[in-house]
Amino acid sequence: MKELRDVKIGRSRLGIGIRREKVRQLLKLRGFALANDIALELQVTRAVIKKDFEVMEEAGYIERLNNGAIFLRDEDGNTLASILMQHKNAIAMRAAQYVEQRDTIFINSSATALLMLPYIEAKYVTVVTNNTKAIDIKRREDMMVILTGGELSSPENVLLGDLALNGVGHTMASKCFLGCSGITVKTGITTSILREAAINELMLTRTFGKRFILADRTKVGRASNFICGECDRLSCLITDATALKEEVAKLRQHIEVIQAPMPSQKIMNEADE
Repeated sequence: MKELRDVKIGRSRLGIGIRREKVRQLLKLRGFALANDIALELQVTRAVIKKDFEVMEEAGYIERLNNGAIFLRDEDGNTLASILMQHKNAIAMRAAQYVEQRDTIFINSSATALLMLPYIEAKYVTVVTNNTKAIDIKRREDMMVILTGGELSSPENVLLGDLALNGVGHTMASKCFLGCSGITVKTGITTSILREAAINELMLTRTFGKRFILADRTKVGRASNFICGECDRLSCLITDATALKEEVAKLRQHIEVIQAPMPSQKIMNEADE
């Protein structure tokens, strides 16, 4: 690896190439990071990290922004968005394993929860959802999809309002799989859209079996505007393998947490076919 010689800074000895790879991986994981934060974590000076940012920006991996940098792509050309989508598929694939034959399940407006449908192998499953995109998702022929009804909200194409609440209120589900805008121990499950909060809360109430929250690393440890429910109402959080360890540890004191490994590209391609 280029420039792999050791550089001593304080008590730290890191090869330049090794250190820059660590910096790149941290940015890939977080999307954005301040130079000062990375410097503290790697026990080097801020000036060293700023130089690393400069070199990586020239290579096209990152873009410098104020006192930090944002991740653009990795060495294989994967962007942050494509990596996050792989994590969402991993979460959906793991969640689908909990669906059993003849289950009736709630799925809310979450894009991650909707990704479950192609991975559900159980027979005769009924899906009740306020997400109209479910109509176009690949699924088993014996799977029944029921839309709640309600006012169509654009551009998300989700159903909201009294009719949607009425549809959920007249259903009892054996399990629910809900996405969210954020989840923390202190605030519980939150969403950024007021009218979705009532639907999510009602889906939790009308589920007599296990209640799952699906949240990628960008949602874990984050609080949004409107509360849908407390963590104690949940059975399990399914997140990806890169969620912040500190936040995962806090949540594990209250609910089961499963971290799904990244799926292979072959498996995701099969789900899309």
